[in-house]
Parts: sequence; C-alpha cells; structure tokens
Amino acid sequence: MSIRNLRLLFALAAAMTRSALAQTTTTTRTSDFSFPLVGLASTETIGVNLINLASNTTSGTAASCTGTVAFLNSTGTTIGTATTFTLAADAATSVTLTFSSAGLTSPRGLIRTVLTTTNTSNVPCSLSFSLNTYDTSTGVTHVFLTGSGIQSGPSFGR
Repeated sequence: MSIRNLRLLFALAAAMTRSALAQTTTTTRTSDFSFPLVGLASTETIGVNLINLASNTTSGTAASCTGTVAFLNSTGTTIGTATTFTLAADAATSVTLTFSSAGLTSPRGLIRTVLTTTNTSNVPCSLSFSLNTYDTSTGVTHVFLTGSGIQSGPSFGR
C-alpha cells in the first residue's frame, strides 16, 4: 500500500471516528401519575389541566411534554380512549370528561384519572398539572387537586 493511500485511509478512519463520537444516545422514559379516586355526580364534569413550564434551551432544543390522560371507571376500565397531548414551552391544555360521557348509571360514580408522560432525554419538560370537578352548568369547582414534578431535560437520567 502506498503512503498516499495509507494517509487517505487514516484520514477516513479519523473522520468516521469523529462522526461516531458526535452522536448522542437518546433515552425515552414513560411515567404514570395516578390521581386519587374522585366521585363524579350527574351534574359534574371532571378535568385535568396541564402546562409545560419548561423553557427552550439556549442551544435551541425546544421544550416539549408529551403523554396521555385516561379516565377509568371503578372497575379500572378506560372510559373511551385516552387523550394524547404535546405541549411546547408555556403551552397549556385541558382534558375533560362529562358525567354523561362517563357511562355511569347511578347519580354518582367513581372516576380515576391516569396521566402518562413520555420524557425524552435532553428535551426540556416541566409538567405541572391539576385535576378538578365542577358543576357543568355553573362552572363552580367542587374538587381541586394539584401536582407537579414530572420533569425531564438536560439533567435527565442523572
């Protein structure tokens, strides 16, 4: 092998090594948060409010929280289908279920709400959430529960 070909081979190997070292591994983690059982009366709606309090990184990585909200009846069966969400920095959303859509037959039934998040390493997410029940006609709140602490981002996995 000539010296010129040998130099070319080493240059190619060095370039491939730099490319391989520049790649990062992405880790994804799924977490569940289960709210306590809540009684839902025939005149009420239950709702989960979500907001991503994370900021976009200075390096340009956009903040994003993704997941689903599912409502379950007293036997643990999901009511309808889970609602998916994706929230950018400072974005908020609400997921609701009316009594009439819950499939409950008595004037009051038990509902459990499960929030599932999918966090990706190095993608900022600081999800804050609350659950409330309110009178469907007047909007008066009857139950209010808060939670937060599902976070991921640059320090994910430490």
